[in-house]
Amino acid sequence: MRKLILFLVVPVVLAGCGENTMVQTVNWYKDHDAERKDMIAKCKSSPGELAASPNCINAQQAQNEKDLSQRGYLKLPSVNSNQKGE
Repeated sequence: MRKLILFLVVPVVLAGCGENTMVQTVNWYKDHDAERKDMIAKCKSSPGELAASPNCINAQQAQNEKDLSQRGYLKLPSVNSNQKGE
């Protein structure tokens, strides 16, 4: 019985050891320039640990979208494939 309890308690304790940082959305990073730049700098300083974290991905995606919108690439007209050569 003790082994069963130990087997159930250890994973729960270890699961609580993870990082508890709040994950921000891409839109949040678009609205908060300073935080986005800080997060991108932190991610670049430690890419092995942080590059795949949700905050790094969202901050970089927000930066990419802001860069593209400044260049006018996000406001492209829609393509209608039903029109043939017209």
